[in-house]
Amino acid sequence: MFNVTTKSMQWGEETLTLETGKVARQADGSVIATLGETSVMANVTFAKEQKPGQDFFPLTVHYNEKYYAAGKIPGGFVKREARPTEKETLTSRLIDRPIRPLFVPGFKNEVLVICTVLSHDLVNDPDIVAMIAASAALTLSGAPFMGPIAGARVGYEDGEYILNPTCDDMHMLRNNPDQRLDLVVAGTKDAVMMVESEAYELSEAEMLGAVNFAHEQIQPVIDLIISLAEEAANDPFDFQPADYSELYAAVKAAGEDKIRAAYGNTDKQERVAAIAAAREEIVAGLSEEQQGDVNLGSALKKLESSVVRGDVVKTGKRIDGRALDTVRPIVSEVGILPRTHGSALFTRGETQGMVVTTLGTGDDEQMIDALTGTYKSNFMLHYNFPPYSVGEVGRFGFTGRREIGHGKLAWRALQAVLPSATDFPYTIRVVSEITESNGSSSMASVCGGSLSMMDAAVPLKAPVAGVAMGLILEDDGSYAVLTDILGDEDHLGDMDFKVAGTENGITSLQMDIKVAGITPEIMEKALAQAKDGRMHILGEMNKALSAGRSEFSAHAPRIETMTVPTDKIREVIGSGGKVIREIVEVSGAKVDINDDGVIKIASPNNDSIQKAYDMIHAIVAEPEEGAIYNGKVVKIVDFGAFVNFFGKRDGLVHVSQIENRRLNHPSDVLKEGQDVKVKLLGFDDRGKVRLSMKVVDQETGEEIVPEKKKKDEDA
Repeated sequence: MFNVTTKSMQWGEETLTLETGKVARQADGSVIATLGETSVMANVTFAKEQKPGQDFFPLTVHYNEKYYAAGKIPGGFVKREARPTEKETLTSRLIDRPIRPLFVPGFKNEVLVICTVLSHDLVNDPDIVAMIAASAALTLSGAPFMGPIAGARVGYEDGEYILNPTCDDMHMLRNNPDQRLDLVVAGTKDAVMMVESEAYELSEAEMLGAVNFAHEQIQPVIDLIISLAEEAANDPFDFQPADYSELYAAVKAAGEDKIRAAYGNTDKQERVAAIAAAREEIVAGLSEEQQGDVNLGSALKKLESSVVRGDVVKTGKRIDGRALDTVRPIVSEVGILPRTHGSALFTRGETQGMVVTTLGTGDDEQMIDALTGTYKSNFMLHYNFPPYSVGEVGRFGFTGRREIGHGKLAWRALQAVLPSATDFPYTIRVVSEITESNGSSSMASVCGGSLSMMDAAVPLKAPVAGVAMGLILEDDGSYAVLTDILGDEDHLGDMDFKVAGTENGITSLQMDIKVAGITPEIMEKALAQAKDGRMHILGEMNKALSAGRSEFSAHAPRIETMTVPTDKIREVIGSGGKVIREIVEVSGAKVDINDDGVIKIASPNNDSIQKAYDMIHAIVAEPEEGAIYNGKVVKIVDFGAFVNFFGKRDGLVHVSQIENRRLNHPSDVLKEGQDVKVKLLGFDDRGKVRLSMKVVDQETGEEIVPEKKKKDEDA
């Protein structure tokens, strides 16, 4: 009944297995990939006909994590997997980016790739397994896909590269000073297609070494996919790219000079208008038959690409007149918003980000429910890209894959320099509002995020800057690497290569390739050129603020941390939380206590913090013999008075210790509710507290030293 094909190999510490032919047999390609005990099913379907008038490639990739894969039931009321999590969205992008450029140019049939996590051993991250499964399924499907690709994760510890480190290794990356890298690389047999990384100030050489190591390690996986395809692949889909060479020749003849003149405008909006006008003129000059050709849009785009790319490689000059390695003018400002905890406006050419930092307490931490378990995050970075930033009218308020991906890239770049939670017990939220965009708004978010956190007095280990690099690679092998690319250079170029880091090293690297990959030589040059650009940007940022402020905003919460014995936690909380609620109500501060006895007290008002601290201290601390305390008379009896002097602690002032004279009754000089000052003399045999008033000056609170003792001390 089943025609099953299985291929296996030892890959690092685990066995990698690819299986096809048993499930999802109506899909064009279906593969279950298993690494260790983590299994992902990838299913591929594609339309056999192109929709009329289709002018883009409609590839959709979905990555889904099923909670049953880890033996869990989803949280919440519905108890069903719902909208994609951030992890699912990022992994969908991770798979999409390396496979998209490998479809035959001109193929515009709809393609759907669905990856489903079936089993998760909590050791091997499913994202790499999903990428391999998707590549294998595409290779089997018969679609015009010029793969296969494979992917690998690389760690870096004690100078050694580690293939596919575990989930625990990567989850603890920020708290493990020895583990300095979380890198994902995807590539073909010949070249690297995609890089995504989170790093702790690695040098350019260390990062390049990691990429090369990953590319070497994926080679046997590619061979395994090819071996599977040789036995189980469908017949290739009969697809012939449209030949529109005659149409292109007519378009070129009618408007090459017009397009070149339009791209001579250095202002983005003027250039966009000029290009639109040039396209209209070109179309108007064509025949009626040519105007109705479905390939007209492709011909016009090819002409624009040819003009821009050819001029850059031949002349070394770019659309806006810059040299290849020149960064656009930068203006950095901080403290631009009066009520926020930290703010910055970072402008680089026609790209601008307004970035705001908000400090919160432990109550503000983000709770993340993942297959690997539930955990909290005290650093969030949210990126918003409204339509007005590019002068357009469009849908507003929807957080798309792009926003999530760009925000995560900036998060990765900045998290490496954050202080530890023990040194800085705040929850940090950074929001980047892109107000203008013409290339690399994610890197503007990195620069603005670094500045806004320093403005909020977050003690970063070092400022972070980011720069986007581009590439134009011609058929003859000539190429140009571009620093700080414009939107048009990204759109018409062959590479989007983003590098962020400090003066000491790289904290994040992301690369996407639109051609069949790049060589180590090109990547090495891009990294070196990016370092120069990063250093220049850091210098410009330092003009606004070179280090974190020493004082918080008046509107930011202050957090004081204290530790109490674990056996005292119950006393601080009280029955049903009664005590801790009273502390919060009386002091006005927020109080958070964990199971280890660490208490965080937060408030913008230092007096509130001190009041809460004193109340907690009075509960957990023990009174000291010989110390003087402020007290209140709570009860008068024949033999003395009971005084509340330490939290809820009462002690007896015997009638003989009230004054230096004989009293008929304590009520002769005391009354209930009266404030007094007492000295703790000690404890009797039964542990009862003995207090004295007569040895303390009731006005100054100073101890009264007997004359004899004073003479002895003077002697």
